[in-house]
Amino acid sequence: MAVLKSGVSDKYELVVGLEVHAQLSTLSKAFSSDSAAFGAEPNHHVSAISLGHPGTLPRINKRMVEYAIKMGIACNCSINLTNTFARKNYFYADLPKGFQTTQDQHPVCLGGSIKVKLANGSIKDLAIHHIHMEDDAGKSSHDQHDQFSLIDLNRAGVPLIEIVSEPDMRSSEEAGLFLTEIRRLLRYLDICDGNMEEGSMRCDANISVRLKGAKSFGNRCEVKNLNSIRNVQRAIEHEFERQVSIIEGGGHISQNTLNFNADTGETSVLRSKEMANDYRYFLEPDLLPVTLTEVYLSSIRESMPSLPAELYAKYVTAFGLSDYDAEVITSDKDFAAYFDAVTLFTQNYKAAANWLMGAVKSYLNDNNLSIINFTLKPETLAQLIKIVDEGKVNNTLAAQKLFPALIASPHKSAIDIANELNLFISEDRSEVEQFIQSALAKFPDKVIEYQKGKKGVLGLFMGEIMKSSKGKIDPKKTNQLLIKQLESK
Repeated sequence: MAVLKSGVSDKYELVVGLEVHAQLSTLSKAFSSDSAAFGAEPNHHVSAISLGHPGTLPRINKRMVEYAIKMGIACNCSINLTNTFARKNYFYADLPKGFQTTQDQHPVCLGGSIKVKLANGSIKDLAIHHIHMEDDAGKSSHDQHDQFSLIDLNRAGVPLIEIVSEPDMRSSEEAGLFLTEIRRLLRYLDICDGNMEEGSMRCDANISVRLKGAKSFGNRCEVKNLNSIRNVQRAIEHEFERQVSIIEGGGHISQNTLNFNADTGETSVLRSKEMANDYRYFLEPDLLPVTLTEVYLSSIRESMPSLPAELYAKYVTAFGLSDYDAEVITSDKDFAAYFDAVTLFTQNYKAAANWLMGAVKSYLNDNNLSIINFTLKPETLAQLIKIVDEGKVNNTLAAQKLFPALIASPHKSAIDIANELNLFISEDRSEVEQFIQSALAKFPDKVIEYQKGKKGVLGLFMGEIMKSSKGKIDPKKTNQLLIKQLESK
């Protein structure tokens, strides 16, 4: 691909719409009782229905409908009280029925939007066109046999929702933020694990370019089955450059379906782009329309957990945390749940946030653990915060000695461990004054410097005092006594 001349790309605007497929965490498949569990031996979770045998009849998985509605509510969609299924016809070797059961004219969720915060601090609403339910195809493997492709139909019939955005994104950054927020909502709702590497969340990106100020869209290309947020962004950035290069060279953008090569960062043509009429959609004759009631929708709304935006608002307004703290804590559902549990035992919300984002997060990262595997009880961490707040243990010793010891013995209390390690701050003023006198005697020249106005040497004295006392002093009170003694000389 030719490298664009400087400034050429500034003439063009990128236009992106995403189609996000989320595999729902139901026990059974969309239209049969087959297990939808991941990781079984090939072709073990199948039946006459998922194998597409003639004469078999599908039945709707009620949990699939509930999960789709939950996502719609989370995305501020309107819920369609009467929605229907359709047959989408195309040939896949790993789609035994010969068609996909999906939704076309009357999907379960309409409209909606996702709020994202851009790097410049601005908030943008990215619109959603609709969310619909469908079943998945099986999986073909082309690299496990030297002569044949192998087909595993365990995934055939697994329930999906497809979140279809409007072409509202104007940068790879916005696309990445949209996907990140979609994945976060899926995880908060506990309806999909959002694992793109395992394929439980996949993304197709529709990408086009147009001259800035133009009203009509250019021809779009669809990049299929992107398996990471970074690869979505890379594909978008490559396509922008490729399409602008073609247009600048006098060429025409063909509306194709593309594959993305993660090794090269480039796209290649899979097939010419299908249009809706190519799929020959028609109403699924074996499934009745899904009719919902307001009572049913209300029951689902009442069962919804607190979502990131709600928690973020609570942390900033009620708890007084910074925007950054609130963003970090709400980025992960389990992390936010642990933080909430800690705040049941302490009102020092800032300290709780600092411990979670500092010592706790470092420990989890160093040991490749999730917060759900963290053995320290929330009430124990709150107790640690309390004895630091009360001035019984200084913060440095709490982080360097007390916290690791609590992790090693999570069944013990913070007070018990602090006693065992002799970490409590000395209340004996005479002992503190001895540490101060020793430090001043060790650096008599620095005492003279202080008296001549060089106040920066206080840090040297405090360091020596902390070292000799092994941290078992109150730094604030000791600093005051130190100044008093220096000024009296």
